[in-house]
Amino acid sequence: MIKASEKASKILIRDFGEIEKLQVSKKGPADFVTNSDLKVEKIILQELIKARPNYSIISEEHGTINNKDKNNTWIIDPIDGTVNFLHGVPHFAISIALKSKDEIVTGLIFDPVKNEIFYAEKNNGAFFNNHRIKVSKKNQINDCLFAYGGKIKNEPEIPLRKSGCAALDMAYVAAGRYDGFFQDNLNIWDIAAGIILIEEAGGMINNINLSFIKNIKVIASSADINSKLLEKLNNF
Repeated sequence: MIKASEKASKILIRDFGEIEKLQVSKKGPADFVTNSDLKVEKIILQELIKARPNYSIISEEHGTINNKDKNNTWIIDPIDGTVNFLHGVPHFAISIALKSKDEIVTGLIFDPVKNEIFYAEKNNGAFFNNHRIKVSKKNQINDCLFAYGGKIKNEPEIPLRKSGCAALDMAYVAAGRYDGFFQDNLNIWDIAAGIILIEEAGGMINNINLSFIKNIKVIASSADINSKLLEKLNNF
């Protein structure tokens, strides 16, 4: 996974440097696909298939590909934070996760601009650039900083940031940079790697049915602040 993401990131960095020249087509109300997206996904798929030819695949651009091994599935988002990428905002990431049966067993989120790799394996902990990470220990909600995405009808009165990259938001919760993250209407490829990162870093996340690919709601935080965050999000 690290090898695949590092190889693909070279394309991403090059294209980010030439953002004005990219050919862009509209994919949805707030979602765009770029040549870069497709090229990055192709490289990631090639590397992962080379390593595990029988694993199934769920990816943003190709959808679901059922191979011989249906118990193991790669979940890939070549660029999470596409809108940031298109506008020249250096806050986006490659996200790769492995689902085995009904759970995420490993995940990687790679920010190529900052050269930051967050990864986790089940029962082996969560890491940032080879250093072990843990979620925040803050327990006063006004001392915290929370990330969110999408639209909120009743914005809770808590310190908030909106970054436009769910994968990095979840990685930052795992690393203790943010104290929590919440968003609905997410896709599985946005959050799969973040799920195991947060769990292995000692955080808490709502129960997510991994058989759903779209319209997923996430509320994740450190264990110390979880009940207070849920209280503030009682209408979410």
